[in-house]
Amino acid sequence: MKKKIAILGSTGSIGKNLIKILFKKKNNYNFILLSSHKNYKLLLKQAKILNVKNIIIINKEKYELCLKENKNKKLNIYNSFEDFKKIFKSKIDYSMGAITGIEGLYPTINIIKYTKNLALANKESIICGWNLIEKNLIKNKTKFIPVDSEHFSIFSLIENTETNDIEKIYITASGGPFLNLPKSKFKKIKLSDALKHPNWRMGKKITIDSATLMNKVFEVIEAKNIFDIDYDKITILTHPKSYVHTIIKFKNGLSKILTHEPDMKIPIYNSIYYKKNKDLKTKSLDLKKLNNLDLQEVQKNKFPLIRLLDKLPRYSSLFETVLITVNDYLVNKFLHKQIDFQKLTKLIFKISNLKEFQKFKKIQPKNIKEIYNLRDYVHFKLETLGI
Repeated sequence: MKKKIAILGSTGSIGKNLIKILFKKKNNYNFILLSSHKNYKLLLKQAKILNVKNIIIINKEKYELCLKENKNKKLNIYNSFEDFKKIFKSKIDYSMGAITGIEGLYPTINIIKYTKNLALANKESIICGWNLIEKNLIKNKTKFIPVDSEHFSIFSLIENTETNDIEKIYITASGGPFLNLPKSKFKKIKLSDALKHPNWRMGKKITIDSATLMNKVFEVIEAKNIFDIDYDKITILTHPKSYVHTIIKFKNGLSKILTHEPDMKIPIYNSIYYKKNKDLKTKSLDLKKLNNLDLQEVQKNKFPLIRLLDKLPRYSSLFETVLITVNDYLVNKFLHKQIDFQKLTKLIFKISNLKEFQKFKKIQPKNIKEIYNLRDYVHFKLETLGI
């Protein structure tokens, strides 16, 4: 029987990589749904090659254009994730949540009741709404698989392990383009410099987060949420080669290391073929890299945003939505050359420490609307402050 598949965010990098993987054996799958925010041209192409029955295009203008250009009368085209109830008649086998940004939270939670397995690459959803996601996963008996390379690595190494058996989780960071740049030269950093990631090919926003190491702050929050482990048990190590993705030290004296090439196709592939021993062509084990891992503690004087982790609440709170929104807003300013690199990090600290925002550390999100309302409020406040 063919496996039923849905891909939310199929026109982004994660979605496109998943389609490349599945296309080789597309006859084994029944593609129920693909979605995109506005890239309707690529969405229509994907629907054609995969014989997809339903697509969702969120942008209203692009949705209208999609309706006009579509020549497949058997293809159902929708404009809202509310239409899941029209699309899914029963639980499907696998869904990939690859929508970027906090907008991915609603469709992520909404699709849980329609899928047996949820692979999730949307970090904002995990950071801002994990307590809501987890509640729905349990309620609907849906299996969760993290797709981010570090979290899939942890997931792979500690499955069927009690949290209390873990002494320490080490998450690695490449250090981005400025790992070896003297702090004295940070004031001369240009946008073009920050966009030159040494190992990973990613979108502009996540590339900047990698340059500031804010992405690692977010990944630690994700790990704390997903694996229910205290912040003081998670340590970030710089690792320029991006070959080791996690190290787990157990209380019994054993440690496990997971390595793979810096290629997102590997965790994506394993999210759908997990424990199926399917063949994925990859490079041979790189002994040169293993013999020179160069693992180091993070230089917090160069990457001060790591210190944000020292003041985060133990339990999920609305403050994480504040942090995501502030970072998104300021990174966008940097990408448009409205602030420099050093001001980017300073403002993240300054704004997140405002008394008005600190109060949200004591409030746990109750629903999606509360999270979205806070995001809009923070964005409005930042504009009001003239930042």
